Amino acid sequence: MGWYAQVVFPRVMEWALGTEACSAERRRVLAEARGEVLEIGFGTGLNLPHYPPSGVTRLTIVDAAQILPERVRDRLARVPFPVTQARLDAERLPFDDRAFDTVVSTWTLCSIPDAVAALREIRRVLRPAGTFLFLEHGLSARPRVARLQRLWNPVQNVIACGCNVDRRIDEVVAASGLVVTSLERFELPGEIPLFSSTYRGTAVAGP
Repeated sequence: MGWYAQVVFPRVMEWALGTEACSAERRRVLAEARGEVLEIGFGTGLNLPHYPPSGVTRLTIVDAAQILPERVRDRLARVPFPVTQARLDAERLPFDDRAFDTVVSTWTLCSIPDAVAALREIRRVLRPAGTFLFLEHGLSARPRVARLQRLWNPVQNVIACGCNVDRRIDEVVAASGLVVTSLERFELPGEIPLFSSTYRGTAVAGP
């Protein structure tokens, strides 16, 4: 499983999440990133080309895994702002309270074992005027598809290295104490129904 998780699955993920439809959504959500930015679940750096060229003063990236390092180095070399890397779990962030203006999660909350714990940490490190930007796949609004997702999820969890297709992302975010300020749910073009249900939104730390 180690070789599969480190070599095979990252390439499958790059192919699946590197489509033009995914890139367009990345550009849309990351357009609001500003100041000191934290990205959780960095993966292979597919977000990097889509950050706005101005407005981001520093990007801190965290991921429990180190995958396809040559591709990551190549992408990091092209960004116009400084980047700090940390290899750690999002459930336990070693940063001060209120350290970031923006926190970003794209196609990541599906794979964090305790997503609510990670989101509580995001709430802790987010500044009062800061924004959490999320773009995730999750439970479909269509009941028949949602039933199929729940049936498929144990298989998905194995073949996709911990990914879940049946999480109701907006409810997971709200359960952490973050306040969802905008949310769009839609079907990502070109994806089969099990994986196409997408949540794009913003949240704040709240009171």
